[in-house]
Amino acid sequence: MTRKKNGFLTLLFSLMPGAGEMYMGFMKQGVSIMSVFWILIFLAAFLSIGPVLFILPILWCYSFFNVHNIRGMSDDEFYGLEDDYLFHMNKILPMEQWNRKQNNLLAAALIVIGAAMLWDYMTDYLRWLIPNEIYWNIVDSVPRICVSLLLIVGGLYLIRGKKRELEQKEEREDFMK
Repeated sequence: MTRKKNGFLTLLFSLMPGAGEMYMGFMKQGVSIMSVFWILIFLAAFLSIGPVLFILPILWCYSFFNVHNIRGMSDDEFYGLEDDYLFHMNKILPMEQWNRKQNNLLAAALIVIGAAMLWDYMTDYLRWLIPNEIYWNIVDSVPRICVSLLLIVGGLYLIRGKKRELEQKEEREDFMK
């Protein structure tokens, strides 16, 4: 990883989320940011959930300023900076600690995503059976409803898990007294 990078090229690459980090030599971080950027665009287009696109300006600004902060570091700080992924999946989803409920939740998510994809493919055949006005209302709504339900269930699961964690912490503190 070299320190001295062309300022103009750094500016050009920093305009695309992740590309500036890769130009500076931080491949893992750049690939992570670029992947999130394009996955969000894919999800918004494929599942017709436009509100996901509101995250893109935040991600773009983070990437842009991150590149320029890295470039402005002293040599010691720059060489001490570790190239790492944006998200650590083993910390977010520790596979060795999964239980049956988490497996069921993942299975449900995969079923919902698969059903949404199947629905997308089958809608061409439904056009022959359903009147045009009803057809478009159904076709546009089902994938968004599935993703919305998945997000709600995931959020409830996270809230319930945090509540249990806090209750267990209180029990341990009471036990220690």
